[in-house]
Amino acid sequence: MSRYLDDLYKRREGVSLGGGKNKQNKQRQQGKQSARERIEQLLDDGTFRELQRFVRTSGTEYQCENVITGYGKVFGRTVCVYAQDFTIQGGSLGEMHSLKITKLMDYAYNLGVPIVGLCDSAGAKIQEGVKALEGYGELFYRNAKYSGKIPQISVIMGPCAGGAVYSPALTDFVFMVKQTSHMFLTGSKVVKAVTGKHMSHEELGGSQLHATKSGDVHFVSENETDCLRQVRKLLSYLPQNNKGSKPIASNWVTEQKQSQMESVVPDDPKKAYNMLHVISALFDTGSYIEVQAAFAANITIGFAKLDGNTVGVVGNNPKYKAGALDVDASDKAARFIRFCDCFHIPIVTLEDVSGFIPGVLQQESGIIRHGAKLLYAYAESCVPKVTVILRKAYGGAYVAMNSKSIGADLVFAWPTAEIAVMGAEGAVDVLYGKDIQQDDQPELKREQLIEQYKKEVMHPYIAAELGVVDDVISPSETRSVLIESLDMLRSKTRNDDCHGNIPL
Repeated sequence: MSRYLDDLYKRREGVSLGGGKNKQNKQRQQGKQSARERIEQLLDDGTFRELQRFVRTSGTEYQCENVITGYGKVFGRTVCVYAQDFTIQGGSLGEMHSLKITKLMDYAYNLGVPIVGLCDSAGAKIQEGVKALEGYGELFYRNAKYSGKIPQISVIMGPCAGGAVYSPALTDFVFMVKQTSHMFLTGSKVVKAVTGKHMSHEELGGSQLHATKSGDVHFVSENETDCLRQVRKLLSYLPQNNKGSKPIASNWVTEQKQSQMESVVPDDPKKAYNMLHVISALFDTGSYIEVQAAFAANITIGFAKLDGNTVGVVGNNPKYKAGALDVDASDKAARFIRFCDCFHIPIVTLEDVSGFIPGVLQQESGIIRHGAKLLYAYAESCVPKVTVILRKAYGGAYVAMNSKSIGADLVFAWPTAEIAVMGAEGAVDVLYGKDIQQDDQPELKREQLIEQYKKEVMHPYIAAELGVVDDVISPSETRSVLIESLDMLRSKTRNDDCHGNIPL
C-alpha cells in the first residue's frame, strides 16, 4: 500500500504546483496570488474538496488542467468554486478546461448552491480551434440555464479576454481588482491594428472603466484579499438557491438613529442630499452593501439588513442628477430588482425622483425602452415590495419607482412628499402661462399660483385619500414601519414561475 500512497502523494504534489513555483512567484510579484491561494482565502479554513484533480488535456506537458474545481463552505454553507490557473498556458480555455467547469456548474445546480468563478484567463486555446469555442458555448448555456436558480458570481483576478468575458457578463455579480483585473473583447494589439491607436490594458478594460462607464462590474477592490473578503460578505446576504433557502440572519448591533431621519432630508425640495445617509440611518448599522456604486450614481441599489434580515434596497439619490432616472439608472435598478425577485428577497424602495431626464441624448439612447425595463421589473416581481416616498415623486418616474399601480404591496409617504405629474413651477407655467403674462405683477402672480398648486395638488394627503398611499408617516417611524410591514408580508403568496436574470 505504501508504494501506491507514495505515488498518489507525488501526483497530488505535482498537481498542486500548477505551472511551477517560478510562475507562481511571478504571479505574486504582480500582486496576484496563485489559484489555490485564492480558493483558500475564499472558503472557510480546511473545507475545500477538490474534484477532478487529475483531469488534463491529452498530450500536455502539465500534470493537470489549468483550472481547479471543487466545493467548500463560506460561513458554514456549501459553495462550488472554480479557479483558473494562469501559470498553465495563461489559464486559456479548451475542451477539458470547459468540461471541468461545466460539470461543476451542473453539480452546483443539482445541489442548489451558489457557484463562484475566479477568472484569470488569456482567452481560448487557439490551437484547439472550434473545440475551445464549443467549450465557451457550454459555459454560456449553463450560465443562462441556471440563471435565477442559483446565485452565480464571477471574480476577475487577472485578464479576462475574448469570449471569456461573456460568462461573467451572464452571471449575477462581477468583482474586479484594481490594476490587476482586465476585461475586454479584443486586446490592445488588435485594437492598434484596427484603429491605429495604442491603449493599455487598463485603459481598454480596467476596473475604473467598467465601474464607472460600462457598468459591467458590480464591485471593485483594492487587492485580492479585500476582494475575496467582499465576495464572502455578499454570499452571506444571499440565499443558496431560489427554492426557499434563506440568507444568513444576523444579530446586528443597531444604534438608535431614527432621530437623524428628520434632519437628513432638507425641507427645501431644491436642495440635494445623499440618499446613502438615509439608508445608513434606516437599516441595521453598517449593513448596507452598495452594488455598482460608481455607475449611474443617481440611483443606489444594494443589500442591507433590516432587523437582521436581508432586503434589497433601491433608492433615488438626489445628490446626482437630482435623483432623476436615465438610461443607465433604469437598467441598473431593473436587473437588481429581477435578481431579488429570482431569490425571494424583499425590496424596499426609497423614492425621491424628479422625473425621467429629458433631452435629445437620452431620447436617442432609448430612454423609453430602458425606462420600460424598470417598469416591467417592478410589475413582474412578486416578492414583498414596500415603497417610502421621501420627497419628490413626479410624473412617469413616480409610477416607475414601485407605485401601487404597478404592484407595490405597501406605499408610505413622509409629510414632505410631493406627488404630482410634474413640479409646481412647470405645472403652473403650463396651466396658467397666459394668465401670468397678462397680470400686472407676473412674478408675484406666478409665486402665488405655485404655492396654491403645492397646497391643493401636490401634498401626500391627496394620494392618501385616494388610497394610492397607505399612510403618511413621520421620518422617525420609518424603520419600525418597514420592519412591521415586511414581517406581515412574509406570508405573501409566492409565484413559483421562476425567471432568469437576463443582463440588461
